[in-house]
Amino acid sequence: MSPTSPATEIPLFPLGTVLFPGGPLPLRIFEARYIDLVRRCLRDGSGFGVVLIREGMEAGGAALTFDVGTYARIVDFSQQPDGLLGIRASGERRFRILERRRERDGLNLAGIEWLAEDLPQPLPEEFAELGPALDALLDQVGEPYASLDRHLDDAGWVAGRLAEILPLPPGRKQQCLEFDDAIERLRFLRPLFEIRYS
Repeated sequence: MSPTSPATEIPLFPLGTVLFPGGPLPLRIFEARYIDLVRRCLRDGSGFGVVLIREGMEAGGAALTFDVGTYARIVDFSQQPDGLLGIRASGERRFRILERRRERDGLNLAGIEWLAEDLPQPLPEEFAELGPALDALLDQVGEPYASLDRHLDDAGWVAGRLAEILPLPPGRKQQCLEFDDAIERLRFLRPLFEIRYS
């Protein structure tokens, strides 16, 4: 399933976090349905949709999610010291859920439409201070952010990383994900960044 086809069905991974395009996502996998999903993704080179849980829990039963999420692809995997499967995924593209269904093993699937991709866009002068500030902040936060390829002059990339690492409630991060414009995301985030780090 390619994130460029106009409409498709993808497996969903409901989480208590919001992933943005270009962002890292480390996960520990222990539920059978997600172990099977990871196997399928690695075999087929496909990915899965990360969606924020609106109501319910990550592990176990059903969870209600928001409709906008980010398609992620696995970039690395390993066995953790506790025996669980660890993966590192990377966010690729936003989508909107049009319909949902649940397989017998409990895996959630969704028919989705792809949302407009953020084209590379220079960081506007009014936000110029956010690039160097984010650069320093990524080093302080540590992995998985410290080793990311950095695009500090790209408005969408800067907005995504700020939204991921700022200590905001998940619902506010979701609100930011749903903005279609990177500059709008930066306008939303800058006051929150200044309050936290000024």
